[in-house]
Amino acid sequence: MSTLPSSPDSTLAQQIEPARTPLHAPAPHESGLKHTSGEALYVDDMPAPPGMLAGHLVTSPHAHARLSRKDASRARALPGVHAVLFAEDIPGENQVGPVIHDEPLFADGEVHFVGQTVALVLAESADLARRAAALVEVEYEPLPALLTLKAAVEAGSFHTTPHTIRRGEPEAALAAAPVRLAGECMTGAQDHFYLETQVALAVPGEDDAVHLWSSTQHPSEVQAIVAGVLGVGRHQVVVEVPRMGGGFGGKETQAAPFAALAALGARATRRPVKVWLNRDQDMAFTGKRHPFWGHYDAGFDAEGRLLALKVELFSDGGWSTDLSHAILDRALFHLDNAYFVPALQFVGRVARTNLPSNTAFRGFGGPQGMFVMEEVLNRAAERLGLDPAVVRERNFYRDAPSNVTPYGQPVEGNRLPRIHAELMASSDYVRRRAEIDAFNASSRWTKRGIGFQPVKFGISFTTSFLNQAGALVVVYTDGSVQLNHGGTEMGQGLHTKMRAVCAHELGVPPERVRVMNTATDKVPNTSATAASSGADLNGQAVKQACEVLRDRLRPVAARLLQLERGGEVDSLVFTGGRVFLPARPERSVSFAEVVHAAYLAQVSLSATGYYRTPDISYDRVAGRGKPFHYYAFGAAVVEVEVSGLTGEHRVRRVDILHDVGSSLVPSIDRGQVEGGFIQGLGWLTCEEVLFDAKGRLVTHSPDTYKIPAVGDAPEDFRVALLERASQDNTLHGSKAVGEPPFMLAIGAVTALRHAVAAFGQPCTPVELASPATPEAILRAVEMARGGCALPEGSK
Repeated sequence: MSTLPSSPDSTLAQQIEPARTPLHAPAPHESGLKHTSGEALYVDDMPAPPGMLAGHLVTSPHAHARLSRKDASRARALPGVHAVLFAEDIPGENQVGPVIHDEPLFADGEVHFVGQTVALVLAESADLARRAAALVEVEYEPLPALLTLKAAVEAGSFHTTPHTIRRGEPEAALAAAPVRLAGECMTGAQDHFYLETQVALAVPGEDDAVHLWSSTQHPSEVQAIVAGVLGVGRHQVVVEVPRMGGGFGGKETQAAPFAALAALGARATRRPVKVWLNRDQDMAFTGKRHPFWGHYDAGFDAEGRLLALKVELFSDGGWSTDLSHAILDRALFHLDNAYFVPALQFVGRVARTNLPSNTAFRGFGGPQGMFVMEEVLNRAAERLGLDPAVVRERNFYRDAPSNVTPYGQPVEGNRLPRIHAELMASSDYVRRRAEIDAFNASSRWTKRGIGFQPVKFGISFTTSFLNQAGALVVVYTDGSVQLNHGGTEMGQGLHTKMRAVCAHELGVPPERVRVMNTATDKVPNTSATAASSGADLNGQAVKQACEVLRDRLRPVAARLLQLERGGEVDSLVFTGGRVFLPARPERSVSFAEVVHAAYLAQVSLSATGYYRTPDISYDRVAGRGKPFHYYAFGAAVVEVEVSGLTGEHRVRRVDILHDVGSSLVPSIDRGQVEGGFIQGLGWLTCEEVLFDAKGRLVTHSPDTYKIPAVGDAPEDFRVALLERASQDNTLHGSKAVGEPPFMLAIGAVTALRHAVAAFGQPCTPVELASPATPEAILRAVEMARGGCALPEGSK
């Protein structure tokens, strides 16, 4: 016969926690110590289930070819090999395309890039699986391949139709402009280079069920794709994410194929299966940041104010669509960046090449779009002999009517003028630029440069229905809490923020809240942790679930406190581990006592929360709408030094002032600002993705692909979060932080152009390729040295 649980220890119940909230206060990352000690568990760290098999991929050596013969008999005959699977072995759909169904899991009929999966070998060990894979015989008939963005555009090879955004009559405004600039620019790819490579572990269950541990930013999408491949309902598939060793967008869609392979192997063998890629495989088989090719035609007045701008953008989607459609859209949405353009036409299209399918990457097309605008402004400043910072400030969004974006959304709560004024003062920009010019005049082989970079970045998924999230909060009778939410932790500190929100709402110490692994059987149908919206969406869902629990617990607490007036119930506060009336804090009851009493009174101690972002919509045909809930703002001043002998550079100092609203956890947000800037610096200066003439990745490991190291970080790095910046209609006044700081690094390009220009005559145009590697900088320096000043007033 069961007995009722005893009440909490009376001494413990009388201990009063300090009345504090973890919100808006610095805090360590919830897994920080485990990261440094090695205790943090990732998918590959999990103990191998009994009988686990290793999966190894057989991939195409050709960029484009017809499959003419497949034979796995020699591999299957090898002792310890349990299966070799091809397209015909899939019980459900041979399809892993996340939006457009144009991406087979296994190549069938043709291969479309070097590294496309043709077969999966399942064996007792990874070494044996590799040896067996070498015995799988596949014959190909090579076909013509498109291996560059320009080649694809010239051949008319596209994934999408054009997307056009237009305002006013840009042709007439361009024709009348006193200063007119036309040109093109390209931005390169970038590898995600997350510390943890792609990995999935699948364990078969009863009735064709499977439990997957996956390093993914989008558990629900993995669940859906795996169910489709296996030919079962989604209720048969559970996807769990312990944590990721980085994602940056590279695990938003592209984790799904490897999870599907693991699940398919588990289904075929009835054994657990792990599919894990080493660094070379990960870099060669997965997509990158989209390279972009932009053509522009811009008109300015004599003071550097934009009068009109026409831009045509092409992105390299790779062999399948993936998320390229939405990424191209966001690039168009962010072409304006921080600036009002009276008359404009922006057109974009995604090209199809025979390279790995490019995918989401921090900024999601925003950086590529902004880069074009910043190139235009830099060239205008150089043509007019003006400080680029002055040109940028003159073109800021202002009050109405100069506050409407190209797609018709007003820029509300514009903090750019305030950020500009505060950063110009705190960075001492004017004095430092004068000192740099004086230094350059006296230094022959070394020049310095300084650049100012503002950012306006829209926050929300531009696909409206993705702006939703759920949470499940469970309270136990000792007052401890388990928190489940739909977001994934990839090192960015989302769990730290969600724990702080939950602890604040329930009034308990953060140590009493445990954030559980993200899992599809706890919180269903969630969106990816992406678009900088992880805290915004999931935090609101957590907050709502906690509010439901508080409302249930208030009448219980009122009975314990013997409150007589009904109105007092709604006035009860939960804080510091206690519940009490603000007017009578000396009469309180512990949260644990309230919870225990609620259980005895048969009150539910778990609650779900749900949130959807309001009023998000966009008409793609009309090119008008409100795709964003709000805008995040920021600015950076970047100082560099360039060697004219080697093309090498170093970042001397960076000053950043960034708007995160009323920060949920300032220490986490500051780290995101720092990390985002450094990653952006890598994309723009040292991370060069190269393919050979056969479509094989050349830069496939750290010895050929350079990400920023400690020595590449600024010698003097000053990061401040904008104060007195609470945002309306968001989670406790906060703003998203993941992506916007990435674009601040474009200021390094402006600084590099300033330094390069100092090697030539005044108003010499700077031709600096992206990424600005030492080779690119040295070429730019040599061109500047050989250049000449343009006649005053020339177009």
